[in-house]
Amino acid sequence: MVQATPLLLVLFLALGAHGLAVKKCSLTGRWVNDLGSNMTITTVNANGVFAGSYHTAVTATSNEIKLSPLQGSMQKSPNQKGQPTFGFTVNWSFSDSITVFTGQCFVDEYGKEVLKTMWLLRSCVENIKNDWKATRVGTNVFTRLQSQE
Repeated sequence: MVQATPLLLVLFLALGAHGLAVKKCSLTGRWVNDLGSNMTITTVNANGVFAGSYHTAVTATSNEIKLSPLQGSMQKSPNQKGQPTFGFTVNWSFSDSITVFTGQCFVDEYGKEVLKTMWLLRSCVENIKNDWKATRVGTNVFTRLQSQE
């Protein structure tokens, strides 16, 4: 029995590793971030290009918040491990500003998909002397919105 132990250990590890396959993270669907903003990403095409919409919960303007379009791209490579990097731009429909996001789609230890992002928000300023205050930077964490079915 002692000689069979290494063989059983290898067999157990091989069978167990098959059951531990990494879940792939998908960008498509509805997301909400830590500030309550909602985002919908439609189908990602074969080249990694996607589009969608963004409804922010926060703004620095007094204008009425409106649904805004987003366009993006996901990294497509042969080395992709199922937790892709991506970037997208939101062209705000209600202000003279634009935001670019970059991030990665992760599957956490509980199997939940999470988007970890960093963003740059560029606001329009009246002249070059005020350029110093035109760009803001921040981070957001998005989680998948479960459908209300």
